[in-house]
Amino acid sequence: MIYIAYVRIGDDEILEKALKRFKRQVEKEGIIREFKKREYFEKPSTIKNRKQKALKRKQAKKLRKTQGGKVY
Repeated sequence: MIYIAYVRIGDDEILEKALKRFKRQVEKEGIIREFKKREYFEKPSTIKNRKQKALKRKQAKKLRKTQGGKVY
């Protein structure tokens, strides 16, 4: 997937302001996050395990929220 982030700079616009808008746009589109995720090869089994752990954390958090506190 190709990401293209660009910002048009007005004639009277300050460069720092345009740079700040660009950084916000890159962050919003998740370009840096996607790059870091794809920087190294990750085995399919590792991806599966990571997703399962995330799902368990999410379910535990939802359970704690519905019970109204921590479970000891």
